[in-house]
Amino acid sequence: MTESDEPAALELAVRDVDVGSDPPQPARSKAKLITIILALFVSLFLAALDYTIVSPAIPTIAAHFHSASVYAWIGSAYILANAAFTVIWSKVSDIWGRKPALLMAIATFFVGSALSGAAQSTSMVIVGRAVQGSAAGGLIVLVSICISDLFSMRQRSLILGWTNGVWALASGIGPVLGGAFTEQVSWRWCWYINLPFSALAFLLIFLLLDVHNPKTPLMAGLKAIDWFGSLAILGVTIMLLLGLQFGGVTFPWNSPTVICLIVFGLVMIAIFAVSEAKLARFPLMPLELFRSKSNVAVFIVCFSHGMIYVSIVYFLPLYFQAVGEASPLISGVLVLPVAILECIVGVLAGYINQITGRYIEVIVIGTAAMTLGCGLLIDLGASFSLPKVIIYQLVVGVGTGLLYQPPLIALQTLVKSQEDVAAATATFSFVRNIAAAISVMAGQVVFQNGMEAHASLLSESLPASVADLFLGKDAAANVVVVRGLSVTQKLPVKRAFAASMRNIWIMYACVAAVGLLASLLIGKHTLSTQHSETKTGIVKEKETEAR
Repeated sequence: MTESDEPAALELAVRDVDVGSDPPQPARSKAKLITIILALFVSLFLAALDYTIVSPAIPTIAAHFHSASVYAWIGSAYILANAAFTVIWSKVSDIWGRKPALLMAIATFFVGSALSGAAQSTSMVIVGRAVQGSAAGGLIVLVSICISDLFSMRQRSLILGWTNGVWALASGIGPVLGGAFTEQVSWRWCWYINLPFSALAFLLIFLLLDVHNPKTPLMAGLKAIDWFGSLAILGVTIMLLLGLQFGGVTFPWNSPTVICLIVFGLVMIAIFAVSEAKLARFPLMPLELFRSKSNVAVFIVCFSHGMIYVSIVYFLPLYFQAVGEASPLISGVLVLPVAILECIVGVLAGYINQITGRYIEVIVIGTAAMTLGCGLLIDLGASFSLPKVIIYQLVVGVGTGLLYQPPLIALQTLVKSQEDVAAATATFSFVRNIAAAISVMAGQVVFQNGMEAHASLLSESLPASVADLFLGKDAAANVVVVRGLSVTQKLPVKRAFAASMRNIWIMYACVAAVGLLASLLIGKHTLSTQHSETKTGIVKEKETEAR
């Protein structure tokens, strides 16, 4: 083979080298491993924190910029970009290595946080959130991939269980921090807080993370990227989710804009599938993952969980502020019960997986509790009851806490080899992120349509200028107005909010029930204690054939 022929004969090599049973890397000291894990946890914490830290601050931000559209787009821009870039980050890490990809994601998250915090317009806030979200997609998936590279299946189930706790803790602290910053300092600190911790995570990862680094040449790596598949997956995510975002809110469901976005988004799914099966040399998302009934069942559970967990921390603060007349800070505090329990239960799930080597029972119990909890939330009405709120949250928290990582462990166990783990993990994260994006958008649509349905009731009970504040897309942005109304004016507004929120929980209870049914179809395997270290990068085709 000549040097000129070499670029055409390159192969992507994500390969595994057996290093025996635990511990996976004797060369790493315990202190170094702990520090690496802490650095990974900080990265994950930041990505998870930004899902929820802005939820109690959004009404204030909307008022600051005099824009009702901010309420929808601050959450949607982050989650949409997160979903769109997840599998791309995974493939980048396959080509250039986990460490360079993770450092790039942290740096991008830093930039997005700075842009959002310094924003002088709604457009700048949304752009900053989109940059953050694109990086968060990388942080979330790469942390899981790095842990999977470092530890055996039994060990990683425990460490991934701790990531449950990190994620739940961040999700729970987010609304409290967001409310405190909004009331005591400035909503801008919802993003400025990320800057020092991003810098710390970058430094620790740069100095300590020592997973395989292939040092792939830039041009060779660029040629290995599935560019068509990347554009297709971006098209699927953006067009489909924008169609759902606009439908019934910005444009009628039967408008050409909404119809075209949704139809072409669905067409892009078919194009992406054909590209991955027939055209892609190194597919972003191997379609073999979807040929197993158990794998498909895992993805359905993952989708169901993604829909539910984000809805709790995103929409309950709205209920607390509208019906309970809570301040942004108190609305954040009231979400803590579900977050604390998710943290505890998530870690417990990891221990159960490690000790027993089993995961199916945890998944079934989790989906059952999640379904029950969503059903209980339907009972929340216009009369605010703190005991009900706490008890119902605790039930949901048990379910969602059990489902952060055990389905991923199940999927990693079901794939053929260690070299498939990164692709499976990325696909799992993509499905969860898509579900979270759809959840926020679908929830907003259901809520806004519910408020529109109460237009006549509000018009009869309130002055026209006040009633208009609570119609459709303006309702959530004007929730702070409720506290200033008279007692007689508050009652119809609270009833409208409670009824609209009830519609949301009915939808989520149905989604959770589908997840419960799917959990019964997941295959059973015992978790292995053997570990294969993953090597990434691009090697010559003849080296690949020699293996």
